[in-house]
Amino acid sequence: MEARIEAAEKEVASLKEQIENVRSQKRNSSMGQVSASQGALREIRKPIKMRRTLKGHFGKVYAMHWAGDSQTLVSASQDGKLIIWNAQTTNKVSAIPLRSSWVMTCAFEQSKGNLIACGGLDNVCSIYNIQQQSTNARATKELVAHDGYLSCCRFVDEGHVVTSSGDSSCIFWDVTSGDVLKTFNDHTGDVMSVAISPENSNIFVSGSVDTTAKIWDLRIGKCVQTHSGHEQDINSVAFFPDGYAFGTGSDDSSCRLFDMRCYGEVNKFVSDKIECGITSVAFSRSGRLMFGGYDDFNCYAWDTLADSAAAAPYALPTPHENRVSCLGMNARGDALCTGSWDTNLKIWA
Repeated sequence: MEARIEAAEKEVASLKEQIENVRSQKRNSSMGQVSASQGALREIRKPIKMRRTLKGHFGKVYAMHWAGDSQTLVSASQDGKLIIWNAQTTNKVSAIPLRSSWVMTCAFEQSKGNLIACGGLDNVCSIYNIQQQSTNARATKELVAHDGYLSCCRFVDEGHVVTSSGDSSCIFWDVTSGDVLKTFNDHTGDVMSVAISPENSNIFVSGSVDTTAKIWDLRIGKCVQTHSGHEQDINSVAFFPDGYAFGTGSDDSSCRLFDMRCYGEVNKFVSDKIECGITSVAFSRSGRLMFGGYDDFNCYAWDTLADSAAAAPYALPTPHENRVSCLGMNARGDALCTGSWDTNLKIWA
């Protein structure tokens, strides 16, 4: 038996070495080197200005998410409320009181915009239909199965949602029945963030405290890629607009860009002047800019085509007065929203 175990361990080590050799062959250059070989980069339009401030929460804003119409967004705060905003007029469309004020995430369903999901330290993903809300707002469905806090939730479509949790798992749910369709358990630490591919809704990415990001396929219910490189917790993941790559933000003060086709990291965004963690990441519609929300109250924009060693990030002016906890780019790509522990949200364009 010991001989068989030893032989199996050697075979695993050999296979890992082969995989790493293939990956290193594909990672034969960086994004900066490739773009530099094509000539000088086109200058990015600056400055990005703050256009609106959304005031109404009385506690730290922990999460926000745009609706598919690119004008409406939802925010979640530890004042125990979800607020639905018209970002253009700054008007509050609706306010939903929550059963638990310890909310950590919220999400808008993108196709029709009738459903909102949220969750937090109650371990429950609550679904609200905003077209059926009355003065006594109650969740239309509560999805219960996680053994730890709910860190993130995203709708796959009107009938399905993916959640991530502090119990190290992600779950794929049927919203109508409340049933668990698939559970994903490969992470070895709290899963902090998930994002659905914009080109293939069967694919999603997750980021974890175990310092890895994993690509999952809902059809087979398994992890199909594992991306490593970060040295500390990954707090946020976001898909690149073409669906072939994704970005991550970590407590190691770096944002990174991974490409699924070459199975590896293609760019890393760090600065000697930035020593704090990243709470959230998002891309511009073209993918040229990667935005990161930071613990030092700032939001920085990185050029994804440039080496970070040669190109300093652009800091958005008039930053928040506390930690930037969440951010998101709308579907049209003409507005960025940042949310903060200073209780406010800001719209940039």
